[in-house]
Amino acid sequence: MFVKICANTNLEDALLAVEMGADAVGFVFAKGPRQVTADIVASITSKLPESVERIGVFSDEQLEAIPSIVRAAGLNGVQLHGCYSEFVTKALRAEFGPGLRIIQTNHWRVGGQVSTAFAAELRTLSLAEEIDAVLVDSRTAVADGGTGITFDWDAARSSLKELGDKPLIVAGGLNAGNVTQAVAILRPWGVDVASGVEASPGKKDVEKLRAFIAAARAAAVPH
Repeated sequence: MFVKICANTNLEDALLAVEMGADAVGFVFAKGPRQVTADIVASITSKLPESVERIGVFSDEQLEAIPSIVRAAGLNGVQLHGCYSEFVTKALRAEFGPGLRIIQTNHWRVGGQVSTAFAAELRTLSLAEEIDAVLVDSRTAVADGGTGITFDWDAARSSLKELGDKPLIVAGGLNAGNVTQAVAILRPWGVDVASGVEASPGKKDVEKLRAFIAAARAAAVPH
């Protein structure tokens, strides 16, 4: 089970996540209460062990800036929020090679998702060889990701089969209390959490973090 702890804003929290067994730590460059700069992230990633993945989260508005931020911040992964762009993902793969993990986010709209459209989007992503994994998050009328709200796992389950062998990462409102159920229903390759392990926006809660990682590990299913 790939476990990513996202929205880190300081070295202490990132090191805690690594110490507790996270595979990856995420940093949000998109606008929001947890937004960080390349300089801040560089001061963190330079002190992390090489074994942990360092993933930057970007919005559509930042696509041109991604390569320079990846280098300046010491990242080895990107998570793209917004509409899928074959041009962008292919350009990133060409520039950084296989050493950069590319995660494309796709959203389930809370309260009004059309499953056929969601399935079609997943089918397209399944064929994109340059994408290493697809992260499914919840979207509301006012927020694309980072909502802290779960999506309808049962309703989404059949559509997610469209990904085929493409690794699935589940996000959106996960916490230590529900990650076991999410894994049982969706059988993802990985899970991603931010608000579910926080004491406040951008600051992790030690006990929530420990409990989430333990629960995710215990819930892992073979693929």
